[in-house]
Amino acid sequence: MAEMNPVNWFEIPAADLARATAFYEALFEVKLEANELGDLKMSMFPMAQAAPGAAGALVQSPNHQPATAGTTVYFFVADLDAALGRVEAGGGKVVVPRTDIGEHGFFAQFEDTEGNRVALHTPAG
Repeated sequence: MAEMNPVNWFEIPAADLARATAFYEALFEVKLEANELGDLKMSMFPMAQAAPGAAGALVQSPNHQPATAGTTVYFFVADLDAALGRVEAGGGKVVVPRTDIGEHGFFAQFEDTEGNRVALHTPAG
């Protein structure tokens, strides 16, 4: 069996799914796909079945509450500075600015429109 990363799905809670969807679509310049499973409403990030990395969704349900504490999801971005500009333009707040992590590149953290702490990462080079 080939080695693989252990994470294959993530969920980011949203109090207002439409607002969160608009924020993340603008931030990543992608279209999220709406889906519902009972009282769970989702906006799923684009995914490719055989591609590396985890897939995930924004979720709204009685069991999902936004939070700034807890697990932090890191998204890959090619241009960290441009993405950080879109965070603030979309109503989010940068809480850890662009930070050099040596050979591993750069990261930053932000609070989204729902109150979640999320991070961005770009490799060195």
